[in-house]
Amino acid sequence: MAVLNIVLVEPEIPQNTGNIARTCAATGAKLHLVRPLGFSVDDKRLKRAGLDYWHLLDITYYDSLSDFFARNQGNFYYFSTKGRNIYSDLRYPDGCYLLFGKETAGLPEKLLHDNPETCVRIPMLNDPGARSLNLSNSVAVGVYEVLRQWNFPGLLCQGQLRQYRW
Repeated sequence: MAVLNIVLVEPEIPQNTGNIARTCAATGAKLHLVRPLGFSVDDKRLKRAGLDYWHLLDITYYDSLSDFFARNQGNFYYFSTKGRNIYSDLRYPDGCYLLFGKETAGLPEKLLHDNPETCVRIPMLNDPGARSLNLSNSVAVGVYEVLRQWNFPGLLCQGQLRQYRW
């Protein structure tokens, strides 16, 4: 089965991380959290946003970004408003890592500068008032683009009505 990795670097808002955890749990993506976190992992807002999906989640914690890179290797894609490539123009291989920065500052610019070919952005309105999408929305966009390219492996792609038949 294909493996998708979602990496949150220093997330600050527990509700965003909880929503992202739920997305990862529902899609089979692995979640990687890089400290420092802006909340406690037992924060009730984090747990509430993730609902009852926590038992489905494969999650790993790291003390720093250097700790993350020391423990992982593969293809890394950096989602940022500063990216020059459109996220949907790249092809994502099995085992890839999608990295997202903290809500207030994004990923470190040095990291983006050193990886221009895999630094991507989600297109948005060209207006200074529209600075960025919500972190959990950005992760969902990235996750589903990768899964679409992979033809949604292992995911249920057809629903059923409860009271009626199709």
